[in-house]
Amino acid sequence: MHDPSAAIAVEYDAPLRQHNTFGLPATAKRLVRITGEADVRRVLAHPELGRAPKFVLGGGSNVILTRDMPEVVLKVEVRGMRLVQETADAFIVEAGAGERWHDLVEFTLDQGWPGLENMALIPGTVGAAPVQNIGAYGLELQDRFESLDTVDLVTGRTVTLNAAQCKFGYRDSIFKGALAGKSVITRLRLRLPKPWRPELGYVDLERKMAETGIHAPEPRTIFDWICAIRRAKLPDPAEIGNVGSFFKNPLVTAEQCRDIIARDPHVVHYPMDDGQFKLAAGWLIDACGWKGKAIGHAGVYEKQALVLVNRGGAIGSEVVTLAKAIQESVYGRFGIRLEPEPLIV
Repeated sequence: MHDPSAAIAVEYDAPLRQHNTFGLPATAKRLVRITGEADVRRVLAHPELGRAPKFVLGGGSNVILTRDMPEVVLKVEVRGMRLVQETADAFIVEAGAGERWHDLVEFTLDQGWPGLENMALIPGTVGAAPVQNIGAYGLELQDRFESLDTVDLVTGRTVTLNAAQCKFGYRDSIFKGALAGKSVITRLRLRLPKPWRPELGYVDLERKMAETGIHAPEPRTIFDWICAIRRAKLPDPAEIGNVGSFFKNPLVTAEQCRDIIARDPHVVHYPMDDGQFKLAAGWLIDACGWKGKAIGHAGVYEKQALVLVNRGGAIGSEVVTLAKAIQESVYGRFGIRLEPEPLIV
């Protein structure tokens, strides 16, 4: 009889420094690379791995590792990008969860299927994008979402979820709640609307339009602008370890916002559709004097206080200590609790 678990290649005591963009040292007791749904089912059928706790790892751009991993680490490496359907009002594009998100943005533009350009250069994989409901410059993943496939880590069944079932929120989804650690996202489908309309309602983009004199930019122009803006603000993880924005921008009521403005008229804030206000976490951190400071080998990036960086040789506990010190100082001054974006393990 064929053993469905026989074809699994297990890597023992696998170093994870290269698999997390902060460059933190950690070791996976057992690591399995997932290239398709069958690999997940093989793990579940395996006599040793099947019942063991699992940890799903994508590009490692949204995780802070503070310890070695006794769990079976499932390294998602599902590939492929294609057009699955073209309708009168949209292109439906599918990508494997292991593809780099930025590669998908470039691929869709190259094929003449615009709509993702505002989310260029967001680090991480396609599979991590819905977990975090990634977003930038006025656009969130949920605005372009069609459906995704996920494999249940108990039954091994493939389940397709629509937007409502994913329970998207600000940097949030069901994969951070009820389905956390219970499923592996394998494929994502996005709906890119026709006709294309630019999303330009952001200060940095308005500045680019004023600088260039281009007031009706093409998708590729917006893509280039976003890449330039992000590169000027954010360090390249290949050069300086980081996970991008470390804290969520806090949401406050109109009353709370007025109270903070009364004390700090310069606070950067954006009105939201639901009447709340989003405050710029980077501004709050900078106002508390953290830019350029460090605890051990973990520091606050000199050009953008929202980004914590590995100054070389940082360990997870130093990052956590720095993050907690920042949270305490922002709460002490503004009465606002900052929430980390990355998963701290």
